[in-house]
Amino acid sequence: MRIGIVGAGAVGSFFGALLHRADHQVVFLARGKHLEAMRKNGLIVKREEGTFTLYSTFTDDPKNLANAELILFCVKSNDTENMAKQLLPILSKDTKVITLQNGIDNEERLGEIFGFQRIFSCATYVQTAIEEPGVVNQQGRVALVIGELDHSAREKCSEIVTCFNQAGIDATYTGNIFEKKWRKLLWNITFNPLSAISTATVGDILDNKPLRTTAESVCKEAMEVAIKVGIPIDTDQTMSTIFKNAERARIHQTSMLQDRMSGKQMEVESVCGYVMRKAQELEISVPTIQATYSILTYLNKHQSLRPNQELAK
Repeated sequence: MRIGIVGAGAVGSFFGALLHRADHQVVFLARGKHLEAMRKNGLIVKREEGTFTLYSTFTDDPKNLANAELILFCVKSNDTENMAKQLLPILSKDTKVITLQNGIDNEERLGEIFGFQRIFSCATYVQTAIEEPGVVNQQGRVALVIGELDHSAREKCSEIVTCFNQAGIDATYTGNIFEKKWRKLLWNITFNPLSAISTATVGDILDNKPLRTTAESVCKEAMEVAIKVGIPIDTDQTMSTIFKNAERARIHQTSMLQDRMSGKQMEVESVCGYVMRKAQELEISVPTIQATYSILTYLNKHQSLRPNQELAK
C-alpha cells in the first residue's frame, strides 16, 4: 500500500517505520532538523528488542503524497486545518485518512474538509520520543484502537486494521471510537498538562503528594464531564485504571512536556480546552482544569516568543 505520514514526528515516524518494514511504500512528510537528519542518515528507530535504520522518501513537500492510498495524520492539533487544506487538492478522492492525534475534535475538523466517509479515528497507546533529530525511541506497549466516523466505511476501516496487524502492530476495531477516545483523553488530561507545567515525568507526579492530588482532581473533573456527554464510566474503577496504567509509564515524558522542552507549541486546546468548553456547555465546574488551562495558555504564548532553553538542556 502507498502510505503517507503527515507530521512525521515521534509517533508518525515510529508507525511509518513499522509499516515500511512490512514492505509498504511509505513517504514521510516532516520538517526541521528531524527531516534533515533522516535525509542524511535515514530514520533510526530504537526499541527494547533492538535498533534498526530505514531509508525511504523524506520530504517537506505535500505534493509527494499525491499517490497515497492511506494517510496517517499525525500533525499537532494546532496545525490540523492548515495541513488538511494543503492536502485536499493533492489527494485522490479515494484516499483514506486516519488521525493518530491527541484530543477528540480533530476528526470533526478533518471530516469538514475531506468528508466524513474518508476519516478514521484511532486511540493510540504508545510511548515515543525523538531522542535526537533522526532518532526515535519507543518503549513499552504499542496498541491502536481504530474506528470509522461514517458507518458505511466499516469495510475500509477493517482494511486499515489489517494493514497495521500485518506490520506487527496490535490494532483492533471498535464500533464506538468516541468512547475509546474519551477514555484515552482522561489519561492525557490527568498527566499531560501537569507534567508540562511542573516539568515532571509521570513517575514524579505519582510520587509527589501535591502533584498526585492535583492529578486526581483533574481526573475527577474530567470524568464528570465524560459522564455527562454519555461515556459509561465507573469513576472509582476508571481512576484506578488510569493510575495503574501510569505506573507502567513512570519514566515517560508526556508529549506536552516534550513540546515544552523543545520550545514548541503545546496542544492545550485539544486536551484542556476541549474538556473545559464541554464543561461550560454542560454547566459543570472544573476549577482545576481551568487553572491548568490558564497556566498552559500563558506558557504557550511565551513559548512562541522564545524556546525554553533551560528546559531543553
